[in-house]
This record gives sequence, C-alpha cells and structure tokens, in this order.
Amino acid sequence: MKKISVLIAFFMLTVPFAFSVPIENIIQPEYLTQLRGINQGRIIETQLRNPVPRLLPRNNDLQRHVTGIRNSFNPGMMVEALYLYNKPASYRTSATSWDIRQKTGIFNTMTAISTLAGIQYYSESRNSMRTFYESSVIIDGPQSRNPQNDPVFTQLPATLTLYARQNDSTFGDNVYRYDYINTNDAIFFTQENVTAMSYGIIPVVGRGNLRSVIAVFDCGDSILVYAVSMARVASLPGMGDRISSSLSNRAEAILIWFTDRLNNRLFVE
Repeated sequence: MKKISVLIAFFMLTVPFAFSVPIENIIQPEYLTQLRGINQGRIIETQLRNPVPRLLPRNNDLQRHVTGIRNSFNPGMMVEALYLYNKPASYRTSATSWDIRQKTGIFNTMTAISTLAGIQYYSESRNSMRTFYESSVIIDGPQSRNPQNDPVFTQLPATLTLYARQNDSTFGDNVYRYDYINTNDAIFFTQENVTAMSYGIIPVVGRGNLRSVIAVFDCGDSILVYAVSMARVASLPGMGDRISSSLSNRAEAILIWFTDRLNNRLFVE
C-alpha cells in the first residue's frame, strides 16, 4: 500500500455524472467535414514559430488547460491532431449520456502505460517504420524509479498523477509525469518530460520543455480524440524541422495505439 500511495496521487473525489456531447458542439464544421470525408477520421497540423492551438475543441476546461500550458513556457513548435473513432453499432449511446462503463474503460486504456512499449511510427529520416518506445513502465517516483503495474480503476478519480520511465528510440531513456483530469464530459492527460531529452549525444529538449495533452470526448455514436504536443527545442540547424516531423508521426502512432486498444479491449463485438 505504501508503494501505491507514492505512485498515485489524487484527490479522493469521483466525478458523479458522465455526459456525452454532440460532436457538432465542440469542433468547427469544416473540421467535422474533413473528419467524415477525405481525411478519413484524422487531421494532423504542425506549426513552427509562435504556434497557437487551431484544432482545440470547444470545451472550457480543456481550452484553459491547453492555453495555460502554451502560455507557461512559450513553445517553439506545436503538433495538433483530431481523430474521430466511430463506435460499433452495439456500443452507440445517447448523445447526452456517457456510459460510465465505457468511460471507465477509456480511462483505464489511457493509464495502460506499459502497452505503449513496442508501438511503431514512421521515421522519415530512415524512410521506414521504427519502434517508438522500446520500453514503457510506470514507476513509483522520479528518483527511486521502481517499476509498478499499470493501475486499473473501477471508480474514476477526479485527478491522478503517474510517473513513467520510457525508453524512446530517438530521445533515449527518460522519465515523464502524467497528470490526468476527469471531468463530467471529458478525460484528458498531460505528459511532461521530467528529465532532459537528447537526440543521440545532442541535448535538444530541456526538462519540462515537452508537453503533450490527449483529450477524449464521448459523442454518443463516436469518440473524439484531440492530441497536442508542444516543445521548445535547442537552436540547432535543422533540428526544429526534424523534431516537428517526428512529433507529427508519433502523434499518429499514438492514435493508432489508442484505436487498437479500443477495438481489442473495449468495443469488442
């Protein structure tokens, strides 16, 4: 129990209601048209130099969270993604009520940090698929780094903090902090690098200078996922373009991982 108390820090509160939201209420019409049309459920945008969120859903909690992070450390690049996952017919629900079993399953999917080990992304520098995280494990803290099992919840906490050690094939072995927020109509988490990240032997991202947010909304017949990665990187020739391209391909890899988890674990027919 002592290890668990060190590993998981959250207010002993639960969210009593779970609301779905019509997708038309939270994203702009042109993005919805793209998601349902030529983009085949996925939009990814990259910005360099003074980036601001463009794809951010219309949700007050998420907007305050993302803009607050963006303003706190003034990133030099930003990669955003929107993804629309259509539920199998037997799992579709009301557009106003989020099935608590589905929400709990999605939350547990998002805390299954160990399942990120071995996922693949497309490396443009190598022109081939490459392993994203060679290893990924929750730890009991950034100093002791003792491995722990992924937590599984039957009752959702309002907030949650986890630490993870993840060996990235590009940026090396690093520690990250994951902060989860569970509201009535959304689940989102922030990943922040606790240790400085290097590209080979070259330091490129200082401590706390990479922040990624993933948010999930239930829209009754579908799941909307918003992801954004923001980074401030070392001023080295060509490094900004290289890292922004890497972040974009990795965002797609995370979306594929999430989809596979939904298909194989939660929405199984």
